[in-house]
Amino acid sequence: MKLQKKFKPRIKARIRKNKQILNKNIDNFFEWVKGAELVELKECNIDEDPVRPELDIVFRRSYGRKIYGVKYMGEIHAVMCFAYTNEIPKNVEELDKFSHDAFLQSAQRDQNVGKIAIAYTVWSKKKGGGKLIVKEVFKKIKKSNHLNRLVTLSPLTEMASKFHSRNGAKLLQVNETTQNFEYQVEKKN
Repeated sequence: MKLQKKFKPRIKARIRKNKQILNKNIDNFFEWVKGAELVELKECNIDEDPVRPELDIVFRRSYGRKIYGVKYMGEIHAVMCFAYTNEIPKNVEELDKFSHDAFLQSAQRDQNVGKIAIAYTVWSKKKGGGKLIVKEVFKKIKKSNHLNRLVTLSPLTEMASKFHSRNGAKLLQVNETTQNFEYQVEKKN
Protein backbone atom coordinates (compact mmCIF):
# COMPACT_ATOMS: atom_id res chain seq x y z
CA MET A 1 0.00 0.00 0.00
CA LYS A 2 2.86 2.43 0.90
CA LEU A 3 4.60 1.71 -2.40
CA GLN A 4 1.43 2.55 -4.33
CA LYS A 5 1.06 5.92 -2.50
CA LYS A 6 4.67 6.88 -3.33
CA PHE A 7 4.11 6.04 -7.00
CA LYS A 8 0.94 8.11 -7.49
CA PRO A 9 2.50 11.56 -6.94
CA ARG A 10 5.46 10.61 -9.14
CA ILE A 11 3.21 9.42 -11.93
CA LYS A 12 1.02 12.51 -11.71
CA ALA A 13 4.08 14.79 -11.76
CA ARG A 14 5.50 12.97 -14.78
CA ILE A 15 2.20 13.21 -16.65
CA ARG A 16 2.02 16.95 -15.85
CA LYS A 17 5.59 17.47 -17.07
CA ASN A 18 4.97 15.50 -20.29
CA LYS A 19 1.83 17.56 -20.98
CA GLN A 20 3.84 20.77 -20.60
CA ILE A 21 6.54 19.50 -22.96
CA LEU A 22 3.95 18.35 -25.50
CA ASN A 23 2.04 21.67 -25.40
CA LYS A 24 5.26 23.64 -25.81
CA ASN A 25 6.30 21.50 -28.79
CA ILE A 26 2.88 21.88 -30.43
CA ASP A 27 3.03 25.66 -29.96
CA ASN A 28 6.51 25.79 -31.52
CA PHE A 29 5.46 23.43 -34.28
CA PHE A 30 2.58 25.62 -35.46
CA GLU A 31 4.12 29.00 -34.59
CA TRP A 32 5.10 29.53 -38.22
CA VAL A 33 1.46 29.08 -39.32
CA LYS A 34 0.36 32.24 -37.45
CA GLY A 35 2.79 34.51 -39.30
CA ALA A 36 2.38 32.96 -42.75
CA GLU A 37 0.72 34.83 -45.63
CA LEU A 38 -0.72 33.85 -48.98
CA VAL A 39 1.17 35.38 -51.92
CA GLU A 40 0.87 35.10 -55.67
CA LEU A 41 4.06 33.71 -57.21
CA LYS A 42 5.54 34.45 -60.63
CA GLU A 43 7.32 31.09 -60.58
CA CYS A 44 7.89 27.96 -58.51
CA ASN A 45 10.30 25.04 -58.59
CA ILE A 46 8.34 22.57 -60.70
CA ASP A 47 10.79 19.80 -59.76
CA GLU A 48 9.29 19.92 -56.25
CA ASP A 49 5.76 19.33 -57.60
CA PRO A 50 4.83 15.72 -56.74
CA VAL A 51 1.56 15.82 -58.71
CA ARG A 52 2.24 17.48 -62.08
CA PRO A 53 5.96 18.23 -62.53
CA GLU A 54 5.52 17.97 -66.32
CA LEU A 55 3.62 21.29 -66.41
CA ASP A 56 6.03 24.17 -66.98
CA ILE A 57 5.83 27.74 -65.64
CA VAL A 58 4.39 29.01 -68.93
CA PHE A 59 1.42 26.63 -68.55
CA ARG A 60 0.96 27.55 -64.88
CA ARG A 61 0.86 31.30 -65.64
CA SER A 62 -0.99 31.41 -69.01
CA TYR A 63 -4.64 32.25 -69.63
CA GLY A 64 -5.45 33.49 -66.15
CA ARG A 65 -3.86 30.51 -64.37
CA LYS A 66 -2.13 31.39 -61.10
CA ILE A 67 0.44 30.06 -58.65
CA TYR A 68 -0.01 30.81 -54.94
CA GLY A 69 2.36 30.15 -52.09
CA VAL A 70 2.32 30.34 -48.31
CA LYS A 71 5.24 32.56 -47.32
CA TYR A 72 6.80 32.75 -43.88
CA MET A 73 9.97 34.66 -43.01
CA GLY A 74 10.85 35.08 -46.68
CA GLU A 75 10.52 31.38 -47.49
CA ILE A 76 7.76 29.57 -49.39
CA HIS A 77 6.42 26.60 -47.38
CA ALA A 78 3.54 25.42 -49.60
CA VAL A 79 2.44 25.93 -53.21
CA MET A 80 -0.91 25.56 -54.98
CA CYS A 81 -1.58 26.07 -58.69
CA PHE A 82 -4.98 27.13 -60.08
CA ALA A 83 -6.84 27.45 -63.32
CA TYR A 84 -10.03 29.46 -63.54
CA THR A 85 -12.78 27.85 -65.62
CA ASN A 86 -16.53 27.78 -66.16
CA GLU A 87 -16.64 23.96 -66.33
CA ILE A 88 -15.11 21.14 -64.27
CA PRO A 89 -12.28 19.40 -66.14
CA LYS A 90 -11.67 15.65 -66.02
CA ASN A 91 -8.02 15.82 -67.13
CA VAL A 92 -5.19 18.29 -67.79
CA GLU A 93 -6.16 18.68 -71.47
CA GLU A 94 -9.67 19.80 -70.50
CA LEU A 95 -8.18 22.02 -67.79
CA ASP A 96 -6.07 23.74 -70.44
CA LYS A 97 -9.00 24.10 -72.86
CA PHE A 98 -11.54 25.25 -70.24
CA SER A 99 -9.20 27.81 -68.65
CA HIS A 100 -8.27 29.13 -72.11
CA ASP A 101 -11.98 29.48 -72.98
CA ALA A 102 -12.77 31.23 -69.66
CA PHE A 103 -9.85 33.61 -70.21
CA LEU A 104 -11.04 34.55 -73.71
CA GLN A 105 -14.63 35.01 -72.47
CA SER A 106 -13.41 37.32 -69.70
CA ALA A 107 -11.86 39.67 -72.26
CA GLN A 108 -15.36 40.33 -73.60
CA ARG A 109 -16.87 40.85 -70.15
CA ASP A 110 -15.50 42.28 -66.93
CA GLN A 111 -11.97 40.80 -66.90
CA ASN A 112 -12.89 38.28 -64.17
CA VAL A 113 -11.72 34.91 -65.41
CA GLY A 114 -14.04 31.96 -64.78
CA LYS A 115 -16.48 31.09 -62.02
CA ILE A 116 -14.70 27.96 -60.75
CA ALA A 117 -11.21 27.83 -59.24
CA ILE A 118 -9.62 24.50 -60.16
CA ALA A 119 -6.73 23.52 -57.88
CA TYR A 120 -4.70 21.12 -60.00
CA THR A 121 -1.61 20.70 -57.84
CA VAL A 122 -0.55 21.36 -54.25
CA TRP A 123 2.56 20.53 -52.27
CA SER A 124 4.06 21.44 -48.95
CA LYS A 125 7.65 21.76 -47.80
CA LYS A 126 6.72 22.03 -44.13
CA LYS A 127 4.28 20.11 -41.92
CA GLY A 128 0.92 21.86 -41.86
CA GLY A 129 1.62 23.83 -45.05
CA GLY A 130 -0.81 21.93 -47.29
CA LYS A 131 -3.73 22.40 -44.92
CA LEU A 132 -2.82 26.06 -44.39
CA ILE A 133 -2.67 26.90 -48.09
CA VAL A 134 -6.06 25.25 -48.69
CA LYS A 135 -7.50 27.33 -45.85
CA GLU A 136 -5.94 30.59 -47.09
CA VAL A 137 -6.96 30.04 -50.72
CA PHE A 138 -10.46 29.14 -49.55
CA LYS A 139 -10.68 32.52 -47.74
CA LYS A 140 -9.50 34.31 -50.88
CA ILE A 141 -12.14 32.60 -53.05
CA LYS A 142 -14.91 33.44 -50.56
CA LYS A 143 -13.95 37.12 -50.84
CA SER A 144 -13.81 37.16 -54.65
CA ASN A 145 -16.61 38.68 -56.71
CA HIS A 146 -16.67 36.12 -59.48
CA LEU A 147 -15.58 32.74 -58.07
CA ASN A 148 -18.31 30.57 -56.58
CA ARG A 149 -16.69 27.11 -56.50
CA LEU A 150 -13.39 25.54 -55.45
CA VAL A 151 -12.83 22.19 -57.14
CA THR A 152 -9.71 20.03 -57.43
CA LEU A 153 -8.27 18.06 -60.30
CA SER A 154 -6.56 15.44 -58.14
CA PRO A 155 -4.69 12.26 -59.00
CA LEU A 156 -6.33 8.90 -58.31
CA THR A 157 -4.35 8.30 -55.12
CA GLU A 158 -5.33 7.44 -51.58
CA MET A 159 -3.13 10.29 -50.35
CA ALA A 160 -5.10 12.87 -52.39
CA SER A 161 -8.42 11.39 -51.23
CA LYS A 162 -7.41 11.49 -47.56
CA PHE A 163 -5.95 15.00 -47.82
CA HIS A 164 -9.05 16.55 -49.36
CA SER A 165 -11.51 14.58 -47.20
CA ARG A 166 -9.66 15.60 -44.03
CA ASN A 167 -9.79 19.23 -45.14
CA GLY A 168 -13.57 19.19 -45.65
CA ALA A 169 -13.94 18.53 -49.39
CA LYS A 170 -16.52 16.20 -50.85
CA LEU A 171 -15.81 13.79 -53.69
CA LEU A 172 -17.58 15.15 -56.76
CA GLN A 173 -16.62 12.59 -59.40
CA VAL A 174 -14.04 9.97 -60.29
CA ASN A 175 -12.68 10.21 -63.83
CA GLU A 176 -10.47 7.92 -65.88
CA THR A 177 -7.16 9.35 -64.59
CA THR A 178 -8.25 11.94 -62.01
CA GLN A 179 -10.82 12.71 -59.35
CA ASN A 180 -12.59 15.95 -58.49
CA PHE A 181 -13.23 17.12 -54.94
CA GLU A 182 -15.24 20.22 -54.09
CA TYR A 183 -14.81 22.56 -51.15
CA GLN A 184 -18.17 24.14 -50.32
CA VAL A 185 -17.99 27.91 -50.79
CA GLU A 186 -20.70 29.83 -49.01
CA LYS A 187 -20.58 33.51 -49.81
CA LYS A 188 -21.60 36.12 -47.27
CA ASN A 189 -24.28 38.48 -48.55
